[in-house]
Amino acid sequence: MATTTKSAPQMQEITSRWLLKMLPWVSVQGGTYRVNRRLSYSVGNGVVEFIKTGTQVQVIPAELGELPLLRDYEDLDVLGELAQRCRQVEFEAGQELTSFGSPADQVFLLAHGRIDQIGPGPYGEDAVLGSVADGAYFGDESLVDEESIWEYTARAATSGTALTLSRQDFQLLADRVESLRAHVDNVRSRPDRQTNKYGEAAIELSAGHQGEAVLPGTFVDYEARPREYELSIAQTVLRVHSRVADLYNHPMNQTEQQLRLTVEALRERQEHEMLNNRDFGLLHNADYDQRIQPHDGAPSPDDMDQLLSMRRGSKLFLAHPKAIAAFGRECNKRGIYPESVDIGGNRVPAWRGVPIFPSNKIPISDARTTSILCMRTGEDEQGVIGLHQPGIPDEIEPSLSVRFMGISEQAIISYLVTAYFSAAVLVPDALGVLENVEIGRWR
Repeated sequence: MATTTKSAPQMQEITSRWLLKMLPWVSVQGGTYRVNRRLSYSVGNGVVEFIKTGTQVQVIPAELGELPLLRDYEDLDVLGELAQRCRQVEFEAGQELTSFGSPADQVFLLAHGRIDQIGPGPYGEDAVLGSVADGAYFGDESLVDEESIWEYTARAATSGTALTLSRQDFQLLADRVESLRAHVDNVRSRPDRQTNKYGEAAIELSAGHQGEAVLPGTFVDYEARPREYELSIAQTVLRVHSRVADLYNHPMNQTEQQLRLTVEALRERQEHEMLNNRDFGLLHNADYDQRIQPHDGAPSPDDMDQLLSMRRGSKLFLAHPKAIAAFGRECNKRGIYPESVDIGGNRVPAWRGVPIFPSNKIPISDARTTSILCMRTGEDEQGVIGLHQPGIPDEIEPSLSVRFMGISEQAIISYLVTAYFSAAVLVPDALGVLENVEIGRWR
């Protein structure tokens, strides 16, 4: 006598997936995309890693090779002895670890915390020249330069832990170990390579000359081993009983609905991987020179301006919704009301005209901190791009296929659902990250 009106199956996991919508997608034939770049002479840009046992912190010996002076030095026994000579230092917020103009005689390896580097500003006032956080180091040039001085005051913005290695301990070991001494001498005697401000091999040019001047000869040097991105994969097997597929198809096709929700889950996982995968994920592939720390923990308009200033043609911010809310609170404190822009009929908050898109795939740490990404996109703009391969067999969406796998003896129909994808950062300044953003500050 009566029936019900039924909705299509619903799913809470579905999000807006702005990253997948806003990235330009490049077709990759053969499953691999090679990024050719000019040769760069950047060394020592890595993060130093540590081992923590209770309250004791030790640097991993091989990680000392991140220091420019020790790059490519491979004697792990000697590096292990250097690691043992490092002394642990605990510091509190506001404590000064170095003083501007004083002699520098040790390198600091920052295991945990954030330190502001403060120097004189153009009008005599103190200015924050930069900030360093977990895994960074400073003062490494003092290990071999007896006349070096601190060009800034290192003041702790938070409490934390650092390891220090003194010039005296380093030189005592270098005097005793011939291979270390020879490596240091070789590094110091190596002629300076001509580079531009980005660390790329310089292209020699002449301008403003008159007459028949001799023009410089040059060529564009490329990386010998360019980065290659292979398409990643996300897969699952959808199983539907043949009885369900045959009988229960009104008012909606059960197989189609099962497949629709499976594809949605696969796309959600795809966006997660494009942000968090340790091989190609954007959070792990941002260059260390493009990572900055917030000046006061919470994401402020000043921090967003600094993130924008690090690249040309920024197309979008990507942040966790709670980070966007934290940024809004900081704007409210200053009486600033960010504008919004129209993106495909949706009003999206923006800063300096650059839209801020939400993504809950950006992780939040146990300390209630997260990251905000800013990127330039597009292959023609040397930006961030998505990679896929449309035209694969049994494709239902670009680079996503559904293949019939057969029917089991239990009358279970199986479908293999597969998505191929990756992401590439064409030049380092295409992607920047504001790290360790506090989202729990309310005043």
